[in-house]
Amino acid sequence: VQLVESGGGLVQPGGTLRLSCDASLNTYRSYCMAWFRQNPGTEREGLACIDNVGSQIVADSVKGRFIISQDSAKHTLYLDMNNLQPGDTATYYCAVTPVQCHFYADPLRSGFYGIWGQGTQVTVAS
Repeated sequence: VQLVESGGGLVQPGGTLRLSCDASLNTYRSYCMAWFRQNPGTEREGLACIDNVGSQIVADSVKGRFIISQDSAKHTLYLDMNNLQPGDTATYYCAVTPVQCHFYADPLRSGFYGIWGQGTQVTVAS
């Protein structure tokens, strides 16, 4: 399984971005895919996850601004980010684990995910 993120870049405060994560998940009957972000010297923060049946969880810190979705046919995960603020500046990662999200009490913990993309940088600045 390989994950490749794209869509990061520089955006002004209040702007929007869509991140994509191309995943080859043909060998997974079940999965939970998630978005995380991280800045140097800080812990990786879980943002949202979605599984193969469409169940999803969004962290309170980004609820109402970030939307997770997937195109199962294309094996692509998305993160639509709205009203971006300088505090959203980070490297964004997608990750996958071969069980449905509800398998974990807190599926937004990074330790549950064994496969990660290389990350895409998002910078919010005027």
